[in-house]
Amino acid sequence: MIAADVNDEWAETTVSLVAEAGGTISAVHCDVSREAEVEAAVSAAVNRFGRLDVMCNNAGVGTKKFGLRLTEHTAEDWDRLININLMGTVYGCKHAILQFERQDSGGAIVNTGSVGGIVAFGGVPYGVTKAGGLQLTRSLAVEVAAQGIRVNAFAPASILTNFSRGADDAFKPWTQEEIDMYGSFVPTGKPSTAEDCANAALFLASDMSGNVTGTVLPVDGGFLAR
Repeated sequence: MIAADVNDEWAETTVSLVAEAGGTISAVHCDVSREAEVEAAVSAAVNRFGRLDVMCNNAGVGTKKFGLRLTEHTAEDWDRLININLMGTVYGCKHAILQFERQDSGGAIVNTGSVGGIVAFGGVPYGVTKAGGLQLTRSLAVEVAAQGIRVNAFAPASILTNFSRGADDAFKPWTQEEIDMYGSFVPTGKPSTAEDCANAALFLASDMSGNVTGTVLPVDGGFLAR
């Protein structure tokens, strides 16, 4: 496994956690908005393990200030979200497929989507970039299906990750008040966790979903079912 992150400290923390659990992992620096760095991350995986079997495009950002209207967002806001949320996923898919084709043995791509790409949730720029990622998932799945390459996504709603926090408090423990607040957005009353999303990604990446492609799996506590 390769942990590719723009934050080197966080990548190294991931390496430590995986190693403690008995896994094999290396960290590489990667800004997904830069295609060359995504390509280098794929090369690092191949150099380390001899091949690439799964690409999980998980990097994403939200607006720096929640609650802004479309007319209040700047061109810089749009550039940041498009370059990371959409183009980062495009680059990840592109270079994974190029490697899968070199191997001529198929492969799996899992994209992190959002219910914000399906319904209005999280603001206009965020929703637009996530909708693009989900359409990329569906269109690409059809394009590469005959090569044995599967492309799927999962879509959280409210979720307990550092996504909505600043760098200084990214990993502080969640208070019960915060958990209840995020849970209030979904019918189950329980916000999704990183583990919920990881389990969905594992299913979509594994042989358990061997004939599943072009799908978006909600991990949303029933949000889309209302």
